[in-house]
Amino acid sequence: MTYLVLNCGSSSIKFEAFAVPSLRSRLRGQLEAIGTAEARLRWDREERPATAADHDRALTLIAERLAREGLHPTAVGHRVVHGGERFHRPVLVDDSVLAAIEAAAPLAPLHNPINVAGIRLARRLWPEAKQIAAFDTAFHHTLPPRAFRYAVPSSWYRDHGVRRYGFHGLSHAHVAKKAARFLGRPLERLSLIVLHLGNGASACAIQDGRSIDTSMGMTPLEGLVMGSRCGDLDPGILLYLIRQRRLSPESLDGALNHASGLRGLCGHSDMRAVRWSAATDPDARLALELFSYRVRKYIGAYLAALGRLDALIFTGGIGENDAETRAACLEGLERFGLVIDPARNRRPLTDVLPLHAPESDSAILAIATDEAREIAENMAALLNPEKAGNGR
Repeated sequence: MTYLVLNCGSSSIKFEAFAVPSLRSRLRGQLEAIGTAEARLRWDREERPATAADHDRALTLIAERLAREGLHPTAVGHRVVHGGERFHRPVLVDDSVLAAIEAAAPLAPLHNPINVAGIRLARRLWPEAKQIAAFDTAFHHTLPPRAFRYAVPSSWYRDHGVRRYGFHGLSHAHVAKKAARFLGRPLERLSLIVLHLGNGASACAIQDGRSIDTSMGMTPLEGLVMGSRCGDLDPGILLYLIRQRRLSPESLDGALNHASGLRGLCGHSDMRAVRWSAATDPDARLALELFSYRVRKYIGAYLAALGRLDALIFTGGIGENDAETRAACLEGLERFGLVIDPARNRRPLTDVLPLHAPESDSAILAIATDEAREIAENMAALLNPEKAGNGR
């Protein structure tokens, strides 16, 4: 038996096949640059050019690659970005579920339509396989109203779903469980702050295994500074630009999602390029300072929200690999019991890397996230609840 996990993006499809019930990874890869002459299919340590004009052809190529390895999915798990208020856990996909994911498209117009297309293609390619949707928003369904409501007219919430949903939930959930295993304590008794830092970035406060606050909001625009997204912003700025510059909703959407964040500050969306440029470019130095300052502010806020902290966790591409950014994010927080060990912080991460000094009141960890494995574990729990826990 094989579980296949798919993550369909606008120009790429990531995939990983897992053996059942061990959940041992059998094959992983991605088809990237879909619709361009540079399209390539990568798996493990190999790659080759791929003629993939659209997602239909891309997924067909992936299916052919899996078949050559003798991997025939019995269940396919799909990462779906937005589940709205309806979906609090992974679900088997039927026509009503697919319609509900489509209905949530206005909340995630760049993601949900692609997710729906991926599910439809997978149903056609593997008609006998069960299709399962795992939602990036689901982990945050435990937010209390004081955390998920905005102070706007109540009718906006009732009629239009205007509230905080949060994202990166699969990643936050995965590393929280890893932290509990590493610390040797039940997740239900831990207070954690998770910092998922990458091109997209979010913070999450986890109390007794439940998300109680998170930095992303109704959309992934809110919160921390990101590669090309603005993070927290005074909404009055948008009103000002609409009135003074006659900017359209489309132009504002493009600017906030694709031309802001690190890119807006210094022209680079990749943290590695920002750091390289900082030696000579004051705008890049400001971008580094602004990024880490915003993270420190959220750490302080979530320390207050939690009341105590057992561990602070770095994950995501930046959080797992950028020692300088981790140190900058914790600068000055020693007085709050968060003390990083410089030597430990320079070590490479394999799975879980402790970063804290002996005198630190709270553990500080870098943990490799694995959203595909999290989805596979959720699939196992849904399809075989009596055997749930395999691979954990």
